[in-house]
Amino acid sequence: MREKSNFSPEKIKVTGSRPTREREYKMTKREFMEAIVNGTMNEEIQAMAATELEKMDAANAKRRERVSKKAQENAPLVDQIVNEILGEEPLTATDIAAAMGISVQKASALARAAVKDGRVNATDVKVTGKGMQKGYTLA
Repeated sequence: MREKSNFSPEKIKVTGSRPTREREYKMTKREFMEAIVNGTMNEEIQAMAATELEKMDAANAKRRERVSKKAQENAPLVDQIVNEILGEEPLTATDIAAAMGISVQKASALARAAVKDGRVNATDVKVTGKGMQKGYTLA
């Protein structure tokens, strides 16, 4: 069984093709988690936590910047809804679907994407026989 590390860099030596030399010790994630579970808090733990948070922030920023393949495929359809179909009169997803020849679910998703982008406004519209539905107009 593996011994518990006391995070002492002077005890770690790395050997390779060159003469043995000491390298800076880097704590593993497992050792980091074990230290947290054990209630150990020192500068090394805090530094590791700060480093991991920076990595998470960088990964999240990169993910936010990336546009999914589906979103790229849907962009021309959203543009068509905004530029050609919608006007001042609110239209439901059913109306948009009929005008574009797509399913109501697809039209609804595209309209929600346009609302999220701020290009379209969504309001509640009373539809006879169906109750309240979302109506979409140009922003």
